[in-house]
Amino acid sequence: MTSFPNVTVDAKANIYFDGRVMSHTVHFPDGSRKTLGLIHPGSYHFGTAAPERMEIIAGNCRVMLNGAVDEQAFTAGGAFDVPGNSGFTIVVDEGICEYVCSFLAE
Repeated sequence: MTSFPNVTVDAKANIYFDGRVMSHTVHFPDGSRKTLGLIHPGSYHFGTAAPERMEIIAGNCRVMLNGAVDEQAFTAGGAFDVPGNSGFTIVVDEGICEYVCSFLAE
């Protein structure tokens, strides 16, 4: 199980797509942050400002990065990186996909 000691968590959720995607922001002592979230079944497109790493904690999804030709499938333990100033479409066919999103240095 992934855990993060000595952090501060925003109680107010980040809510997207009418509540179908929700996350909470976690702030680390060094100033970095991550979001922990849930994605319900559906297809969702996200834009990125900074580079991100999406780690799948539970469930499964399919991902198409902006500009990619092929879709990739991910299950628990998998991860994918998204460049800054880009985006991706994530599809969850059934169940709930749980993730940790890390914001990476450029």
